[in-house]
Amino acid sequence: MMHNLFKYLFISLLLVHSGAFAQHENATEAKHETHTIKEDDKQFDVGELVSHHLADAHDYQFELPFIHKTIHLPIILWTNKGLSVFPSSKFKGDNSGKVVVTDDKGNKFVRIHEVIYYADKVGEHDHPSAFDFDKRPLNFSITKNVTGILMSFILLFIVMYFTAKVYRDPKKLPKGIAGFIEPIIIFIRDDVAIPNIGKDKYEKYMPYLLTVFFFILFSNLIGLIPFSPFGYNLTGNIYITFVLAVFTFIITTLSGNKYYWKHILTPDVPKLLWPIMIPIEILSMFTKPFALMVRLFANILAGHTIMISLVALIFIGGTLMVAPVSGFFVIFMSFIELMVAFIQAYIFTILSALFIGLAIEDHGHEHEAEHTKQTA
Repeated sequence: MMHNLFKYLFISLLLVHSGAFAQHENATEAKHETHTIKEDDKQFDVGELVSHHLADAHDYQFELPFIHKTIHLPIILWTNKGLSVFPSSKFKGDNSGKVVVTDDKGNKFVRIHEVIYYADKVGEHDHPSAFDFDKRPLNFSITKNVTGILMSFILLFIVMYFTAKVYRDPKKLPKGIAGFIEPIIIFIRDDVAIPNIGKDKYEKYMPYLLTVFFFILFSNLIGLIPFSPFGYNLTGNIYITFVLAVFTFIITTLSGNKYYWKHILTPDVPKLLWPIMIPIEILSMFTKPFALMVRLFANILAGHTIMISLVALIFIGGTLMVAPVSGFFVIFMSFIELMVAFIQAYIFTILSALFIGLAIEDHGHEHEAEHTKQTA
């Protein structure tokens, strides 16, 4: 099995390198034909390469060796004049605000760094906030990351459907996908949910814990496949990890019992310390999900950045002699990232279970037991 996995990663690496070299050679030939190469243009911009591959976009680059196709995703906007839908190809690949698109309602739009504004209300140096709806419409577009989320959900649904199908016949032993998924579900139940939430309350939160674990795991694994239509940077996008952390925050807050709120609003310390402790306890309600968000985002983003930078060493060195060394480290990092994909899904899930468990922990039984012991 390990031999097949190593062979798969090596072939995938060759596909990525060959596609990248093909594009690099085409660009080089075009520059030589025009004879307009400047000295600064010879320097390879690693930062631009990394940001291009990790950033969200309104189109998707389908790249394989000798195949390069741009898939333009639909742009869906809610404007002052109603709904506006048109393909992102109308911007003609421009991302600097120079191309103006007019919809059938007379709205004029420009796209600057993948953000769409009203062309007649935004100046060259304006940077409107996300809540400045006079200068930018509500954007519900299908972006590259949205496509990746849909793919994760589809794969997750297919895997879980066939896993559940196996258990319709109690006489059959789980095998195939079900044989792989069942130990993970049992692990989440026995080693994550029950120890942190409690044996009498864990079942209520199992659907959420399993959903968030498998969604993060599938998103991480999809991001590790280095060719189209995969390779999305989902959990390396802070907006996605923010939403996941918000879900945990909402469930934790709504599940909190009277002992949880008593600990926050009337902590068990001298009242003179309440002006200090109460703000700290309230702040801790938000720092916990914030830590969830940043930990998952930073670890996945760092892994993707390192792997892309290692591939970029080929172009920085300007010679094929660097390719074997770069390829070796990319394969090594692929194994590390495969492990990280499982670890980060596990960490997010167990911390979510821990926060929920702290919110629903019943201290009343402890006080009753202590009182009974003192009376006896």
